Amino acid sequence: MKVRHIALIPAAGAGSRMGGSLPKQYQLLAGQPVLWHTLAVLAAEPRLDILAVVVHPDDVWFDQFWWPGGDRLLVLRAGGASRAESVRNGLFALAAEDRDWILVHDAARCCLPRDALARLLDTLAGDPIGGLLALPVADTVKKEGEGGRIASTVPRDGLWLAQTPQMFRAALLTEALSDACDVSITDEASAIEQLGLAPRLVQGDAFNFKVTWPHDLALAERVLLCHPQGETV
Repeated sequence: MKVRHIALIPAAGAGSRMGGSLPKQYQLLAGQPVLWHTLAVLAAEPRLDILAVVVHPDDVWFDQFWWPGGDRLLVLRAGGASRAESVRNGLFALAAEDRDWILVHDAARCCLPRDALARLLDTLAGDPIGGLLALPVADTVKKEGEGGRIASTVPRDGLWLAQTPQMFRAALLTEALSDACDVSITDEASAIEQLGLAPRLVQGDAFNFKVTWPHDLALAERVLLCHPQGETV
């Protein structure tokens, strides 16, 4: 049986830090919703068999837009109270085969370069665990103490900033997210780590940032205008 590659995009959050009347995945960016751009770059990768978007059961916005992906696009109205719950619920709704690869990608990482996605797929093709895109920490890291003052400088050697997609087999990811309410699970890789496994770090890209604050929309628009989706950044 063919092993599928399934992109799973949790998009049930409200994005409160962004502000505005719409969840951030539906706020307009270069004339389209943020989520549209995210789906566009995923749709440009032919190895992805399904693009599954997990929205909240009460979502009233998704059906108001046209989305990339064609017949590969699947909407799952199974979003939960947290990212981990949305991913777990999406996995259950998909009923994926155990060996299917699941690529969980943030709805708000809309500037994912096509070559970074390809690098993840190529690097992890035969990996026994899976892994994620990430960037080595380049700046000096400070730990805050009392009164907003520096308590210490944290050595940055070996430190990486996690990005998405994060790519794991369906059975392994389902097992790892069995307790999706565990607050220590901040991403899929941290859930896999709790099983005693070590996901592989794959070089990511600085353009693959997460739109979180209002000024991130302006930055993302500049990136997208200079590097349209489907092109290598």
